[in-house]
Amino acid sequence: MKLKPGFIFVTSLLFLVTSRTELSEGHSFGVDYKNNCFLKDGAPFQYISGSIHYSRIPRVYWKDRLLKMYMAGLNAIQTYVPWNYHEPTPGIYNFSGDRDLEHFLDLANQTGLLVILRPGPYICAEWEMGGLPAWLLHKPNIILRSADPDYLQAVDSWLAVLLPKMKPWLYSNGGNIISVQVENEYGSYFACDYNYLRHLHTLFQLFLEDTFLFTTDGNTDSEMACGTLEGLYATIDFGTDTNITKAFQRQRRFEPSGPLVNSEFYTGWLDHWGDNHAQVGLEKVSQMLDDMLTLGASVNMYMFEGGTNFGYWNGADYDTGFRPVVTSYDYDAPLSEAGDPTDKLLAIKNVISKFRAVPEGPMPPATPKYAYGFVTLKKVGNITALLDTLSPQGPLRSQYPLTFEEIKQYYGYVLYRTKLPRTLEDKTPLISPLNGVHDRGYVLVNGVFQGLLERETILVLNVTGKEGDTLDILVENMGRVNFGPYINDLKGLVSNLYLGQDILSDWLIYSLDIDGAIATGWPHAQPQHTDPTASSQDCKGPVFYMGTLEPTGLAWDTFLKLRGWTKGQVWINGVNLGRYWPQKGPQQTMYVPGPLLSTSQPNNITVLELEEVPSDPRVLFMDRAQLNRSTERS
Repeated sequence: MKLKPGFIFVTSLLFLVTSRTELSEGHSFGVDYKNNCFLKDGAPFQYISGSIHYSRIPRVYWKDRLLKMYMAGLNAIQTYVPWNYHEPTPGIYNFSGDRDLEHFLDLANQTGLLVILRPGPYICAEWEMGGLPAWLLHKPNIILRSADPDYLQAVDSWLAVLLPKMKPWLYSNGGNIISVQVENEYGSYFACDYNYLRHLHTLFQLFLEDTFLFTTDGNTDSEMACGTLEGLYATIDFGTDTNITKAFQRQRRFEPSGPLVNSEFYTGWLDHWGDNHAQVGLEKVSQMLDDMLTLGASVNMYMFEGGTNFGYWNGADYDTGFRPVVTSYDYDAPLSEAGDPTDKLLAIKNVISKFRAVPEGPMPPATPKYAYGFVTLKKVGNITALLDTLSPQGPLRSQYPLTFEEIKQYYGYVLYRTKLPRTLEDKTPLISPLNGVHDRGYVLVNGVFQGLLERETILVLNVTGKEGDTLDILVENMGRVNFGPYINDLKGLVSNLYLGQDILSDWLIYSLDIDGAIATGWPHAQPQHTDPTASSQDCKGPVFYMGTLEPTGLAWDTFLKLRGWTKGQVWINGVNLGRYWPQKGPQQTMYVPGPLLSTSQPNNITVLELEEVPSDPRVLFMDRAQLNRSTERS
C-alpha cells in the first residue's frame, strides 16, 4: 500500500506514543562509561542476543523461532530491516503479511526479548543489493551509501516512513527496542564519507530522539576508522578465528570506555553456489562465547537462525569474481533453516546458563517433517511459446539492449529477442566482449536451445542459423552484489552483443512477470495440451513443468529435492521458493514450510527448468535437508 500522511495516521501515531510513554516511566537504556557497562533501568546490563531475519522466515513461524531463542537463554534479538523488501517501487510501501515488522516486534516483546534494530538503510545480510532498492539505479551515476543528493533524497523519504513506525517500540516509550544501528559496517565501503554518516546520525536523532545509537564494523583499523563517528557508539564484529583480546583492544582504540560489544559473533557462515556447505564447530562457538561473556562483553550471535532466501532475495559477493549466494541461509546456525534446535544451540544454552538464569522448561521441539514422496511433473511449454501469458503487455522495442533497471523490472527474468542479420553456415561466435550478460543468458535460435552466456565465465557461444531466424536470450538476475564497492550491479544485457563482427540491434525486450502469472493460478488453472511425441531436445533450455502434490491431511514442513534437474526456479501454491542448482551445489534440497501446503486441496507445483530436464521428470519431497551435496543433515 502507499502510505499517505493524514489526520488519522498522525492521530494514531500520537496515541501510540502517548500510551507507551505513560507505561514506560523509568524505562531507560544507555551506557555507564565509568563502569564500562550498559545500564538498563539504572542497573548494569549485559545482553546476550541472536540475529534473526523476519524477512527470511514465514510469519506463521515467527513466534516459534522467537520462543526457542528465549528458551535458549537469550535476552535480546537483533534484526535487519531490508529497505527493498518494504519499498519495492518508489513511494509504495508494504508492511503487511510477512513484511509486518511491527507484528514481529510485538511477538518478540510478548516473548520477553529485547530488540537491537538494524534499519540500515544498507544492511548487507547477503540480501539482494544489501537491502537497497534496485530502483535507485535509475540514476546511472548515483553514488550509493554516500552524501550524493539523489541517494540522500531517497534515504530521507524511506526513513521518514520507517523510523516513526519504530518510535513507539523504543524501550524508553514502553517498547522493546533498546538500541538502533546507524548504517552497517560502513568502514568496509570505499566511499568513507563522514558527511553521509553525519546526515544519518542527525536523521536518526530527529526521529528517535534519545535512543542509544551505535555502529558496527569489521575487525581492522581501516574499517573501524571509516565506519565510526563521534556520537555513535562503536562496536566490532568477529568470529571464532579471532583473538578476542586483540579484537576488543581494537574496539577500545575507537571507544575508550563503555561496554565491550561483539555485534556479529559468527556462529557459522554463508554458502555460495559451488562452495562446500560452511560449518563452524560447536566447541569453538561455545568456548569463545564463554570467554567473551566472562569478560563482561555483550554479544550478538550472527546468525541464531538464518532462514531462507525465498524468491529472488539472495545477494551475491564480488571478491574473486561474481559469486551468488544460495537459496538456503541455514548458516550452520544454532537453529537450522527450518528452525530446528541443534547440538550447537544446546551447547550455547549451557554456556549462557553460567551467566544468567535461563527459562525453566523444555526447549520447544522441531516442527514436524514429512516425506510426501515423489511427484511426476509434465511439460507446460518452452518459455518462448508462452510469452503471451508471461508478458501480456508485449515487448519494448529498442535499437540496443536495455537493462532490467531501464525497463523497471528488477528481479527474475527478461527475454531479449532479435533476428539473425545474415545466414550462418558455419559456427559463428555470439560474443559478450564487455562481460555484458548479467548474470546468465540462455540462448535459443528459433526456439532451439544453443547454450549459455554467463557473467565472467562464458563470454562466447557458437551458433548457426539462417538470415531472419529468431535469436532469443533469456537473461536471469542471479542476485545483486550485497557487499563491497560493486553494489551498483546492473542486470540484463548491460552492453552490446556481437555476432562475429556485427553488433546485434533491433531488439524486442519482454519483461516477464512469471510470479504474477503463477499467482493468478497459471498454469494449473488452464487446460493443458501436452505433446507425448515431444523429443528430448524440446526439454532443453528454459521449459516450464507442472504437477500436483495430492493432499494427505498433513501440512508439515518438507524438503524438495530435484535430483537430475539442472538449474531453475520453483513455486508451490503460488509462492516462489527460490532457486535450485543441484549440479553446482552445495544445496540439494529446498525448504518447504508446512503452512504453504493445503491439507485438503491439490498443491500446485510449478518448475522453470532453465537448461535440461531429466528423462524422468520427478521431484521428491523428503523429511530432511541436504545442504552439502550428498551429505544429509538430519
